[in-house]
Amino acid sequence: MGRMKSKLLGGVVLAALCWPVMISTSLSGLAQSGWVDGRPMFRSDVIREQKRLERQRQTRRRKAYPALMQGGARPRIKPETPPIVALDTIEPAGTIIIDSGGRRLLYTLSNNEAYEYPISVGRQGFDWTGEETISRIAAWPSWHPPTEMRKRQPYLPKKMTGGVNNPLGAKALYLGNTLYRIHGTNDPKSIGRASSSGCFRMMNKHVLHLASLTKIGTKVRVVESYGDVQTAFQ
Repeated sequence: MGRMKSKLLGGVVLAALCWPVMISTSLSGLAQSGWVDGRPMFRSDVIREQKRLERQRQTRRRKAYPALMQGGARPRIKPETPPIVALDTIEPAGTIIIDSGGRRLLYTLSNNEAYEYPISVGRQGFDWTGEETISRIAAWPSWHPPTEMRKRQPYLPKKMTGGVNNPLGAKALYLGNTLYRIHGTNDPKSIGRASSSGCFRMMNKHVLHLASLTKIGTKVRVVESYGDVQTAFQ
C-alpha cells in the first residue's frame, strides 16, 4: 500500500510539474486543452485564430483596387443551347428551377422537359432557398460590391463597369428586390462549385441563351435538391 501511495503521489507531482509547461506553450504549438488568461483554450480555437490571422495578412498584402474600375472589352458572344432533359414531375413551362445540390439550373419547357445548365451556387453560409421572380435583365451590367462584401474584402472597388473582367459576366437576371442574381462569370472554372456569395453563376454563352427565353416576371424556384432527370436528347 505504501508503494502504491508513493506511485500515485509521484504521478500527481509529475502532472503538476508538466502543467505550467502546457500553459506557457505558444498558441501555435498548443496540441491539447489548456488554460490561457483564466479561460479554457482548445486546439479548435487555436486553429480558428490562426486562420483568422492568415486572412488578415492576406488582405493586407493584397493591393487595393481603385474605387472605380473598368470592366474591359464587351465582345460578341454567341449563345449556346444546353442539353434538354426529361423531368420526373410535371412543371409549368417557362419556370426557372435552381437545384443547388445538383449545381444546375432548369428552364422548363412543354412536354415535361427542360433545358439543363451547369451553374455555380452559394458557398456554405451563403446558400439559400425560396421563390423569386425576374425583376430586371441587364447586358454587361456594372458591379457594385455590397457593403457586407466590402467589409469582408476591403480591397474591392466600389464599382466596376461591365466587361469581360467583371464578375457578373455578359448578362445578369436580377431576382426580385434581393441582391441575388443569375449571371454570367469571368471565372468559368467556378462553374459546378459552391463558391459564390449567394448568386448563381453561369457560363456567358449559357446565360445569354437563358436570357433570350426569360422575361420580367419569370418565376424562379431555388431548392436544395430537385431529384432525378434523364437526358432527352442533345
